[in-house]
Amino acid sequence: MTTVTVSLPDKQYDVLIERGLLDQTGQLVAKQWSPRKIALVSDDNVAPLYQAQVKDVLTAAGFEVHCYVFAAGEASKSLTVLANLARQMAADAFNRDDGVIALGGGVTGDLAGLLAATYMRGIAFIQMPTSLLAQVDSSVGGKTAVDLDSIKNIIGAFYEPDLVIIDPNTLQTLTQRDLVEGYGEIVKTAALEGGEFWQLIETINAPADIMTHAPELSARSIHYKASVVMADETESGSRQLLNFGHTIGHAVEALADGALRHGEAVSIGTVAIMTVFENADLAEKGITAQLRDRFSAVGLPVTDPLLTSPKVLTKVKNDKKNRHGHLNLVYLTAIGKPAIKSVPSDDIASFLQLTTHD
Repeated sequence: MTTVTVSLPDKQYDVLIERGLLDQTGQLVAKQWSPRKIALVSDDNVAPLYQAQVKDVLTAAGFEVHCYVFAAGEASKSLTVLANLARQMAADAFNRDDGVIALGGGVTGDLAGLLAATYMRGIAFIQMPTSLLAQVDSSVGGKTAVDLDSIKNIIGAFYEPDLVIIDPNTLQTLTQRDLVEGYGEIVKTAALEGGEFWQLIETINAPADIMTHAPELSARSIHYKASVVMADETESGSRQLLNFGHTIGHAVEALADGALRHGEAVSIGTVAIMTVFENADLAEKGITAQLRDRFSAVGLPVTDPLLTSPKVLTKVKNDKKNRHGHLNLVYLTAIGKPAIKSVPSDDIASFLQLTTHD
């Protein structure tokens, strides 16, 4: 078993990675929590696959498990669904000594995490990510949130889990598109770190290679993210590096209105932002082609017609990470060498119009 420890000023927790861990959930949670009620939260895609299995092993370990299911999809990241889940927990008499487990992908982790953070002002929380995107990114770092209208993740909290349990075997039930989507975040992270991680990425040339190397890809991604989070838990400094590819990516994802997955938008956004910086002679020549090649190798999109829309620039200018009239754009001077350029909001359109597409 691979263990990555996240040590923060007020909390320490482990991320456990090994094939077959779902069957060990009962004993792993029992080491962390005393007997209590557990709200096991999943969407209606994951629940039929794994919820009964996890409930059985938790029950055998002495926990009282209540299974809650919501409709799969980004639309469920809402205050309405959050309230419905809280209402069910209240009806089942959950109290501050109980806990929430998120069993599913990124939407489940965000929603159940905010549920744990806000129910009775905060109860215990464990992440069990089942998608590649969640296993390599969103399950670690404590970000929980729901959307409001068309604004992603605008209502949320930093709320770290007590434990993260990752079983790469759950990836076998993903569609190829869902598997590959998560790889978008992996390439982003490997490009930030460079070194052996990027060398591993250079050997991934098909979706099957992702499955083969899934445990190592998760471990390396989480190790890098954990190191950044430990240095800057609330995103006031170096944690901003994790936004690489997201500034334009989030804008395109929002405008796509569900037609693009998050990891696909990150792929597009990463290539777009590096095109800008390479054309501005602020990045090593050829770096954009390297990134484009690694995304394309597994079938991720690297451009989109929406990049030519003026609405992209409007979305970027109004990004929620805009601070004091400036937007910090993350880029690479070379693989493994990230940098941040602060651009005044009023200048962002002219800066990005250097080119955001081929």
